[in-house]
Amino acid sequence: MADQHAQTGEDSRPTEIPVIRWEEPPEGPVLVLLDQTRLPAEEVELVCTDAPALVEAIRSLAVRGAPLLGIAGAYGVALAAARGFDVEDAAAALAGARPTAVNLAVGVRRAHAAYRAELGKGGDDRQAAEAALAAARRLHREDAEASARMAELGLALLDELVPGGGHRILTHCNTGSLVSGGEGTAFAVALAAHRAGQLRRLWVDETRPLLQGARLTAYEAARSGMAYTLLTDNAAGSLFAAGEVDAVLIGADRIAADGSVANKVGSYPLAVLARYHHVPFIVVAPVTTVDPDTPDGAAIEVEQRPGFEVTEITSPQVTMTGGGGGIPVAPLGTQAYNPAFDVTPPELVTAIVTEMGAVSPVTAEALAELCDRSRQVTI
Repeated sequence: MADQHAQTGEDSRPTEIPVIRWEEPPEGPVLVLLDQTRLPAEEVELVCTDAPALVEAIRSLAVRGAPLLGIAGAYGVALAAARGFDVEDAAAALAGARPTAVNLAVGVRRAHAAYRAELGKGGDDRQAAEAALAAARRLHREDAEASARMAELGLALLDELVPGGGHRILTHCNTGSLVSGGEGTAFAVALAAHRAGQLRRLWVDETRPLLQGARLTAYEAARSGMAYTLLTDNAAGSLFAAGEVDAVLIGADRIAADGSVANKVGSYPLAVLARYHHVPFIVVAPVTTVDPDTPDGAAIEVEQRPGFEVTEITSPQVTMTGGGGGIPVAPLGTQAYNPAFDVTPPELVTAIVTEMGAVSPVTAEALAELCDRSRQVTI
C-alpha cells in the first residue's frame, strides 16, 4: 500500500522530535516516521502501512541513522506480523534495505526472533505479532538509555582529553535525536557539553552530497540553542590549520572487529586531518554497531548511492528538471562516484565510546572484551 503524508501542525510537535512511533488507528496499525528528506523546511510525517513502504522510506533516507534504522527494522517486522503479511519476506527485505548499517539487521533479527520464538512455544499469529512489537519497543527504550549513557561517558572522555572546557567540536553527518530513540550518539555528547556550559562552538560539516549536516544537524543545534557554525566539507582542513578544532566527534554505521569504522563518506579525511593536527578523533556508537562477524574494514560492504545525488540538487520547494528529480548541476550524462560511507582504520581513531564504556586505544582485543561484557549484561 502506498504511503501517505500528513502535515504536522506548527504547535503540535514537542521539543523532543518524535522521529518514529507506533500507532493503532481503527483501520490497522501503522508506523509513523518524521520524513527527514523534507527537513529543515517542513516537519512532515510519513505513514507506513506495510514493510515495502518502510523499505522505501529507508532507501530514500526518509528514515536514517544507524540506531534508528535498527528500531525501524524491528517495528517493520512487527508491522508485517500485525497486519498479517509474510513476516519472513518482510524481515529479509528490511534487513537488506541498506547493507552497510549493521543496526538495521540487528533490529530486524531481534523482532523476528521474538516472533518465531512465540510461534515455537505454540502461540498463535496474534501472540507472535505482540511478541515482535514488544521486542521493538524494548529496543527503542534500550537505545534511549544507551544514548544517555554515551552522552555521559563521551563528555567525561572529552573533558579528560581536552581539559579546561570551552570545547570546539567538529562533527560530520547527523547523529542527534533524528537518528536515535534518545538524543543521539556523537551529537548527544556535544549537547551534554552545551548543557554543562562547556561547548564553545559546534562546527557542522555540510556533509555532501545530501547535506545531512546542513539540513539536519544544524536544525537540531538551532532547536537546542547551541552555538554552531556550518562549513563546507572541504573547509575542514582550513579550520584545523587555524587551530579552531579541539576534537572531532562522529557516529558510526558499522564497526568491524578490528576497530575499523564505517561512517558517512567524508569521515576518513577528517580522521587524517585530526591525526596530522594532533586532535582527538572520537567515535560514539552503541555496542550494537560493533559487528564481530566483520573482521576488518576491507570486509565492510560500502553502499553505493545513485549518481544523481551528486549531479543534481534536490529541494522540496523547487521545481525539479533533472533525470533523478532534481536540479542539474553537471552536464547531462556525467558519471558520478557516490559511496555513502568510507572506512577509517582503527589506528586513526582515538577512542570509541559506547554505552558499555570507552575503548582507547582501539584494538580488536579491547572491542571483543567490550562485546563480551555487553552480552553478559544482556543475558
